[in-house]
Amino acid sequence: MLKEGHITVTLPDGSQREIPAGSTGADLAAQIGPRLAREALAMKIGDSVYDLSRTLDGDARVEFVMPDSDAGLDVLRHSTAHLLAMAVQELYPEAKVTIGPVIENGFYYDFERPTPFSDEDLASIEARMAEIVKRDLPVYREVVARDEAVRRFEKLGEHFKVEIIRELPDGPITVYGHGDWFDLCRGPHVPSTGRLGAFKLLSVAGAYWRGDERNPQLQRIYGTAWASKKELKAYLDQIEEAKKRDHRKLGRELNLFTFHPVAPASPFFHPKGATVYNLLVEYIRALYFKHGYDEVITPMVADLELWKKSGHYDNFAESMYFTKVEERDFSVKPMNCPGHCVMFGAQAWSYRDLPVRMADFGRLHRFERSGVTQGLTRVRSFSQDDAHIFCAPEQMEDEILKFIDLLYEVYGVFGFGDVRVAIATRPARSQGTDEQWKLAEDALESALRRRNIAFHLNPGEGAFYGPKIEFQVLDALRRPWQLGTIQVDYSMPTRFGLSYRTSEGTEAVPVMLHRAMLGSIERFMGILIEHCAGAFPVWLAPVQAAVLTVSEKSVAYGERVTAQLRAAGIRVEFDQGDEKIGAKIRRAQLQKIPYMLVLGEREATDQTVAVRTRTGEQMPPGPVEQFIERVSEITRTRSAVLL
Repeated sequence: MLKEGHITVTLPDGSQREIPAGSTGADLAAQIGPRLAREALAMKIGDSVYDLSRTLDGDARVEFVMPDSDAGLDVLRHSTAHLLAMAVQELYPEAKVTIGPVIENGFYYDFERPTPFSDEDLASIEARMAEIVKRDLPVYREVVARDEAVRRFEKLGEHFKVEIIRELPDGPITVYGHGDWFDLCRGPHVPSTGRLGAFKLLSVAGAYWRGDERNPQLQRIYGTAWASKKELKAYLDQIEEAKKRDHRKLGRELNLFTFHPVAPASPFFHPKGATVYNLLVEYIRALYFKHGYDEVITPMVADLELWKKSGHYDNFAESMYFTKVEERDFSVKPMNCPGHCVMFGAQAWSYRDLPVRMADFGRLHRFERSGVTQGLTRVRSFSQDDAHIFCAPEQMEDEILKFIDLLYEVYGVFGFGDVRVAIATRPARSQGTDEQWKLAEDALESALRRRNIAFHLNPGEGAFYGPKIEFQVLDALRRPWQLGTIQVDYSMPTRFGLSYRTSEGTEAVPVMLHRAMLGSIERFMGILIEHCAGAFPVWLAPVQAAVLTVSEKSVAYGERVTAQLRAAGIRVEFDQGDEKIGAKIRRAQLQKIPYMLVLGEREATDQTVAVRTRTGEQMPPGPVEQFIERVSEITRTRSAVLL
């Protein structure tokens, strides 16, 4: 029988504990055991995470949040952001704080300070953070009245915080602090600063208050925090490897592409980069032919009324480019779907004609703010492996299944074996009826279940015209990248008055499926460069073989071998320079060319080639025809092997 004044707490394993009402999470952890009391960072009640200092006043299901859990890492990183802000203001009292959120793998904090932070400053700040950790200051939570919160922050001169408070809904304000430092915050946080320690400050960047360039410019300090020093080291090692693989760095070194101020955030592809780009398109184009897609070409500039009709003007105008021609307003197309609707509506269709699959590699333009553009992965000018499927409602699920099968085939070719899947559901701003959204979401979910594909939900993350499946791949460094998507759209066909004749002779509105596998070709190329560290598979390498002569005596033979390779369709470079063969091999390796054909007097005499791979392996000397046959087979099958 429950003692008077006690409550029952149920733990994740189903066991129960009887504790006095008003006990804290820390009290409960201590009752369970010293290790839990020492390691737990917070507690979860239902779906919400709370500080261990919060009291338990009624029966509850409680789960403790440990450092190595997702929730635990969030708490660690949020608390480390506060640790950073305290250290900055102890060292630089003139600095004003703004916001310090948790981000993927870390956190940042924005400061207003007249003097820029230097690398030396970061080292000093990190040292002060470590000192505050040693102080093991208890973290406290305080709920204060709005006017009192404004008074406190005004006294400190923290005008950004005052602005935030005045925009919050009516009600009390939550403040967290340690020592004599405090900040406006919802929490939760670790029990004390001594629970922190596995952190590293990474960089400083410019930012604007609320992301608006009209507002004051701030300095953003980025950092990372982990549950242990070992995990921190692994992440920092990954960062170093990522720097080596950075597609912007490799793009320059491998002469693939450049950027220029004359066309901000719009890449210039050099011949080698254009080769890779076109091979990607050719690969997808061949699949389109095999799987019943018809490629179309649509205008790059269209009357603004088209974008108003499609709904893009109301939902996407801030990302569009506009122009005026002969007193008419036009827009450069940010996407292909309205043009495909125009094409579908230009002729009569029967149910026998469906599904109609239109593919389009047309160039698209979207305005991305300069602060968010990044190499090939966030550009303003790009093309997609974009297609739209117009089908009858009863065909929708089968079309989704066919797309899923095709997508996994494509990802397998590029070595993306780990794919995470999510269904993004209806957002706050949307078009279409409740019934249409339910049918669309049910079809997406059913298709994934039929393929036994695990997925999670991203509530409210769908497009304004329909829900979608999002496919996220993990690259060689286990970093997630959003690539493919398929979206169900009942709305746009209705807005364009599209129809087809049913088997009963009536008119019906088709369902429109928006789908892409690689997504932006530019973005995919950037991701692929980092995934393979610039060492493209043989079929995709801009130069597949380098012919290297040992001396002038083998130049004539080298010319003949080069001609043979080129005639066989192998992309080849001939290096007949005066350098020693070691230097030539090194140059080819730096360019990540899959094969080096080393030709000396013996090879010229025997009419053979000695082949060395970029990984240092060597093939026995053999006829050039044998090499051509092997490379041609690897290219034809798009194999990942070299030998």
